[in-house]
Amino acid sequence: VYEIFGNNYREITVKSKELAGAIYYLESGHGGPDPGAIGNLNGHILCEDEYAYDVTLRLARSLIERAATVYMIIRDPNDGIRDVPYLAPDKDEVCYPDSEMPLSQLARLKQSTAAVNDLHALNKKKFQRLVVIHVDSRSEKQNIDVFFYHDKGSNTGKRLANTLKQTFEKKYAMHQPNRGYSGSVSERNLYVIKNSVAPAVFIELGNINHTRDQQRFINPDNRQAVANWLRDGLIADFKKSIK
Repeated sequence: VYEIFGNNYREITVKSKELAGAIYYLESGHGGPDPGAIGNLNGHILCEDEYAYDVTLRLARSLIERAATVYMIIRDPNDGIRDVPYLAPDKDEVCYPDSEMPLSQLARLKQSTAAVNDLHALNKKKFQRLVVIHVDSRSEKQNIDVFFYHDKGSNTGKRLANTLKQTFEKKYAMHQPNRGYSGSVSERNLYVIKNSVAPAVFIELGNINHTRDQQRFINPDNRQAVANWLRDGLIADFKKSIK
């Protein structure tokens, strides 16, 4: 039983042992005093931190169902998985284990990275990955697919990012064969993935200002599908790593 997932999702049954021995640190973007990118749809405000958090929760639950050990680095005490289109914003998120998030962006980045690195030190010699999930903000005219960043110095992070991208390519080819997929993998000098000891991937789920991308966020089934595809990519990465 995991209360963090909310009343409807708190009870979890392990379905397989595919990820037994794997440890994941899941960090959704922003939170606390910072809502991140903000979009608007049908008179509703769409806040990056709320939608990134919901997808991250769904991913966490799905990984636990496969016997992984999961740490939610950004945590909300009362926002479990929400099956509604418009996620009400709040500012009560905390950083693992239960630390208030500071106003300064750099201070927040240092706080969450330190939390991950402290946990990494406790789990030495085990398979560990950091997955950071954000929502991008661009021109209303720019439709983007899910894309991935890794740190320049991490070959393991690069392999992880490429495996996730390949998984999304396969999923789109299967479920939307005529759509195409333009997601990418690239290096980026981002504080969290640069300073994390665990191999890391930084994921952008789409453009919160584009109408079609917004459907990826407001539809709960779409949020679950993205989480499932990320899970499948992480399973593929784990299998490559333990060969």
